[in-house]
Amino acid sequence: MENNIPIHLQEIIFATSDIALNRQLGKLEAEGQIKKIAPRIYTSNFNETAELIIRRNIFTILGKLYPGAVLSHRSALEFKPTAANQIFVTYTYTKKIELPGITIRFMEGMPSIEGDNPFSGALFVSQQERALLENLQSSRQVGPTSKTITLPEIEIKLEQIVQAKGEEGLNQLRDKAREIADKLQMQFEFEKLNRLISALLTTKPSKILKSPSALARALGNPYDRHRIALFEKLFIELKQQQFKDNPDINREQTAFRNFSFFEAYFSNYIEGTIFEIEEAKSIIQTETPIVNRDEDSHDILGTYKLVSNQKEMSTTPSNPEELINILQYRHQILLGARTSKNPGQFKDKNNRAGETHFVDHTLVRGTIIKGFDYYKALTEPFAKAAYIMFMISEIHPFLDGNGRIARVMMNAELVKANQTRIIIPTVYRDDYLGALRRLTRNDDPTVYIKMLQRAQEFSTTLIANNMEELENHLTLSNAFKEHDEAKLKIITIP
Repeated sequence: MENNIPIHLQEIIFATSDIALNRQLGKLEAEGQIKKIAPRIYTSNFNETAELIIRRNIFTILGKLYPGAVLSHRSALEFKPTAANQIFVTYTYTKKIELPGITIRFMEGMPSIEGDNPFSGALFVSQQERALLENLQSSRQVGPTSKTITLPEIEIKLEQIVQAKGEEGLNQLRDKAREIADKLQMQFEFEKLNRLISALLTTKPSKILKSPSALARALGNPYDRHRIALFEKLFIELKQQQFKDNPDINREQTAFRNFSFFEAYFSNYIEGTIFEIEEAKSIIQTETPIVNRDEDSHDILGTYKLVSNQKEMSTTPSNPEELINILQYRHQILLGARTSKNPGQFKDKNNRAGETHFVDHTLVRGTIIKGFDYYKALTEPFAKAAYIMFMISEIHPFLDGNGRIARVMMNAELVKANQTRIIIPTVYRDDYLGALRRLTRNDDPTVYIKMLQRAQEFSTTLIANNMEELENHLTLSNAFKEHDEAKLKIITIP
């Protein structure tokens, strides 16, 4: 009970062996200031149901009414009632106690040991190693009535430890689990844990593993589970839609190259590589960098070399290894002048943009391989283009140049299918980046898809047979302006 809050204002109030206090509680109840919601439990909250109040305060209740209890088994990992509204606790006896909205499953067992965590009042929580051993015990129940989570779920938790702390962290967990297994008389459960960890670290056969992410690590291609789940959401949304056919009107060589110039120009502008139009033209025409801007100039030139090559831009992957090879080759061309960025090689350290942390460098290859499954299942050109662009952007496999490579991969899908390539003009940059962020942070693919559809609708209006006329059209469309100066205009072809 919180001593600084009057009894009749506390949400949870406990009866005790104190006769005077219990008499006071009886008086408050008679006056209608508190009500009894369970044995030995009162509340001053008349606005919510007993079920909601009990669930919100369940750990406080356990700590007060069952001092020394240990939140254990699956509850020590999940910290919430199961779907069957059950909480599992190791205590001095085995018993089932029903409270409004929650069933407490008490199991007789070892009290808290060194390393178990004090939680709420006199309640403890099984330390991670103990909880994993407890969850490897056999259980007569299945699903939400079982005291243990499933084996694949345990594997996922072990995989998460490797991702966060590396193999050394998982080995340290194993060493600690070995030490406490004797105290808990859980040597059999430790052997199970030891086999799982050994398989996960590829020192024992991986056939015992069940979860896809654990199997992937054992086979040498661990991946980012969160990103794969995000890619799945985009995939599902793309599969549910039908997309307009937008044949490319700029297939003839001159038109293709003129369009490619602005494709390269705007793609670099998005990333902050800013040139005047005439400067960019000079770089492309002479293959000579602007004075004092050698690397930036080569970025423009490298991008143009890729996107203006119809054969290269008609190449798309048919398997994960081809995708990896294409990515690394194109990155080598794109950033060939930036030797400090390891052109053609996946990143060897992690990167971020603002608050967004991209895929861990140790998970890049595996995430590309796993993400390819959804790419392969898509059939419509626009869907494949939208998917692969986001996948590469979200993985961020290189130290630099990821946005440009992602857009190259997107447009290669469209060139292969004879569809209009997508240009993201300067005025549309914030719409583009905002849609990417919304999908990354809010798991919402709808805005991203609509953004690309509008960008392609704009791009279909660009007739690139004549460079000067194309530039004039872009100017009238507000393409060169900043987002706070104007909005993108789609000027239809007469």
